[in-house]
Amino acid sequence: MRASGVLLPVSSLSSKYGIGCFSKEAYQFVDFLKKNGQSYWQILPLGQTSYGDSPYQSFSTFAGNPYFISLEKLISKGLLRKKDCDACDFGSDPADVDYGKMYRVRYRLLKKAFQQFYDIKDAEFVKFLAFQEQEADWLLDYALFMALKDHFKGKSWVEWPDDIRLREPEALKNYEETLKDQILFYEYVQYEFFSQWEELKSYANKLGVQMIGDIPIYVALDSADAWAQPKLFQFDKDRRPVTVAGCPPDGFSATGQLWGNPLYDWEYHKKTGYAWWIRRVGACRRMYDVIRIDHFRGFDEYYSIPAKDQTAEFGKWEKGPGIELFHALNKALGELNIIVEDLGYITDSVRELVRAVGFPNMKVLEFAFDARDSSGPRDYLPYNYDKNCVVYTGTHDNETLRGWFDSIPKADYGMIERYLGHKVEDKDEMVAHVIRLAQASSANLCIIPMQDYLGLDNRARINEPSTLGKNWRWRLLPNQLTPQAGLLMKKLTKTYGRLPIVRTEAKVQPANKTADESSGRTAEKNVEEPSGRTAEKNVNEPAGRTAEKNENKNTEQNGGTAFDTANKHVQKDTAHAEDKKTIFEDMEKAAAQAVGKDFGKAASAAGKVIGQAAGAALEMVSDKVADAAAEFMFRKAAGKDSRKDSEKKAERK
Repeated sequence: MRASGVLLPVSSLSSKYGIGCFSKEAYQFVDFLKKNGQSYWQILPLGQTSYGDSPYQSFSTFAGNPYFISLEKLISKGLLRKKDCDACDFGSDPADVDYGKMYRVRYRLLKKAFQQFYDIKDAEFVKFLAFQEQEADWLLDYALFMALKDHFKGKSWVEWPDDIRLREPEALKNYEETLKDQILFYEYVQYEFFSQWEELKSYANKLGVQMIGDIPIYVALDSADAWAQPKLFQFDKDRRPVTVAGCPPDGFSATGQLWGNPLYDWEYHKKTGYAWWIRRVGACRRMYDVIRIDHFRGFDEYYSIPAKDQTAEFGKWEKGPGIELFHALNKALGELNIIVEDLGYITDSVRELVRAVGFPNMKVLEFAFDARDSSGPRDYLPYNYDKNCVVYTGTHDNETLRGWFDSIPKADYGMIERYLGHKVEDKDEMVAHVIRLAQASSANLCIIPMQDYLGLDNRARINEPSTLGKNWRWRLLPNQLTPQAGLLMKKLTKTYGRLPIVRTEAKVQPANKTADESSGRTAEKNVEEPSGRTAEKNVNEPAGRTAEKNENKNTEQNGGTAFDTANKHVQKDTAHAEDKKTIFEDMEKAAAQAVGKDFGKAASAAGKVIGQAAGAALEMVSDKVADAAAEFMFRKAAGKDSRKDSEKKAERK
């Protein structure tokens, strides 16, 4: 089924204390998506960021970012005082994340919360102990790694003393005892992170909004993964990287991109049956409804650069694990909802791997009209799409549409006008036209960055590859998500058949949790899942999902995509009829209670029914007003274009 969603990093929300997090603003954004017909919220990786603040360079592939813990929720639990949070300096610009100040004050507040949590040891402390046990396969290594980094003043593990750098048993034992309080703090932080994340995800799922997460293909060199499991990587005997990851020179970078991540020892992974990858993807599957895998082409071939090199100019392509890895994942985890990021330098063998795995790939409209990219028209113009793909105007690495129009050559802008079939001199209007191209395409899923719906320029850009210091900082302002901001979103989503169909079936009762599930996170909610899912997938699905199991299974057997499975719904008109029927039934019950002389209950029930009826009427009126306003905007834009054409014709005459 056709659907649409919005790309917005969690860090870009307008939360109160310096950075977007799992605060009330996150829930309000879910409400905004629901109100404006969106089915997906795509975010960037949630891992704990390191130097450079990139979510693609994390201290652990399993741990969450402590910055995303809502301080307001800790205040409401009595673990922090509001005046202590208000007194901290998180930066003066509400549209910017000041990571330097964030680092200095956020951890200080989290340590206060932990001390209070540890001192009172209420019923929630038992849940924390259960979390420690359930996540033990990564949690202790991560917490010890972070405690050691604090102990060694932030140095990378490759610079630690040899005894602990090489993980000698006696050294591990001594440091675990010496740093036990700091280790416990980092374990608590992860407990709080996952509790809050799962609460937010549950809320989104109940409203029919699914979360698209992101897996960076590589891990950071300075990470708990590289330190604790060196056999996974191409290290020498002294546990130093032999080769590192990056991209070769191209039209965007004369010397290529030197990422510096350690490369995987794929032969070792093969010998283990890809056990670490199964754990990793399984953990992400429990966190998200859909997983986007970054740099998917690295599974076919990866670019290998000697670790001593200062640029990416002299690397070479090496063979990756190919389809064998995905056979292992499917065998262990069952059906996977994955989006493959197959952007950049793409060969026929990469295209063949994408076809073989059957996952939807990505289409970016900014690449379709870029003269530097010779494959752009073939790969990214909408008339070349099949249904099994996801279309974007741009990604987190691209300029915003409005900023892009200011930077591209006139010839490229002319390409867009020729594709549209008319001139568009107003660049603000052109933003809406390009979003329309994406929404109108045959792609099953359309994801638009929030900045493009708001018409923001490059001051709202998330990341500019190969640069440092100015990335990952942009934030929404508190007043930017106005009803007007959703008009274009809802109108185009409705026009091109991407609105979710409203459900009215009874809610599905949670199924019992199985002992085999490795997550066990305390706030996780379990519901019955479509047939073929293993117990490892543990997400909150919209109510009524179980009624479509058999239909989903038949669809998948006949070539349906993951998005077909995720978006089967009943008809909207039927939903409105059912809502009216329910209201009338409630009114009859209220009348029956009045006849039975229970006037108190009757009055209460009648008031509730009237409120429901008023809410339903207001919703219908609101939708019609939004549609009319959006239609007026487009007619006005079209009128401008037609007037300009008429004036030009008159001039020619």
